[in-house]
Parts: sequence; C-alpha cells; structure tokens
Amino acid sequence: MQKLPKKYIIDDVRKLLPILHEESLNSVLHQELMRYNNLMDIVSNSMSNLIAAINGDSVMTAELEVILQNVYDNKTPAMIEKVSYPSLKPFSSWFNDFLERLDFMQKWIDNGIPNSFWISGFFFTQSFLTGILQNYARKVFILY
Repeated sequence: MQKLPKKYIIDDVRKLLPILHEESLNSVLHQELMRYNNLMDIVSNSMSNLIAAINGDSVMTAELEVILQNVYDNKTPAMIEKVSYPSLKPFSSWFNDFLERLDFMQKWIDNGIPNSFWISGFFFTQSFLTGILQNYARKVFILY
C-alpha cells in the first residue's frame, strides 16, 4: 500500500501537457492515466478492505476471503484482473510491473514525451500506435 503513488490529477496533467493538433501523444497519455487511476483505486480499495478485515476492523466477506486466498497463492485477484492490462505474471511480479508502469507514466509527465517508449507499458497499445501515426501524418502533411 505504501508503494502505491497518489492518483494522477488529470486536470493538472492537461494543463502541463495540453492536447494539441501537432501532438496526439498527449491525448494518449491522458487516456492511459485515467485507466491507471481506475486500476490504482481498485488495488488500493481492495487491499485496504482486506487489511481492515484481517485486523478485525471490518467483516471478512466471502469476496475478501477470495482476495486473501489469491494473494496468499500469489495470483492476481479477479476483481483487479478485470480492470487491469493483460498479464500472466504472478501477483507479486504483477504489482512490481504495475509500479514500473506508473513510474514510466510519471517520467513522461515530469520530462515530457520520451525519446523511446515501453510499448508493453500501455494499457491500450493501439491508441499509442494511432497517436504516433497521427503525429507523423500531420508532420508530413505540413511539409507538403
């Protein structure tokens, strides 16, 4: 729980990296951040509820018991998998990968558009590829 960063404030990112006709990748970034925020909410809420139930501060429901068994077996819980990017990694490796993806997004926010991209770090790779194609097409169109 302590390793999870705070949710991205999309409005602040939009001010810092606005969506421009010449730069379609900013739109891709905003969409990715919304997906990651949603996933962070699910992970944070489910783990907080699980910790509270383990500590006896709340009732251990059947759903929380399934999550506990998944975490114990190092499997990604179904409620997290449902809103997550595709991954076959065990839960501990999935979580480390998730943190690396969030770090990649944060570096993009802090430093601007990267020179190279971690293509599998995207939720929706097709939108990234479409953004790249749009940027290229718009630059070529301006040249002619």
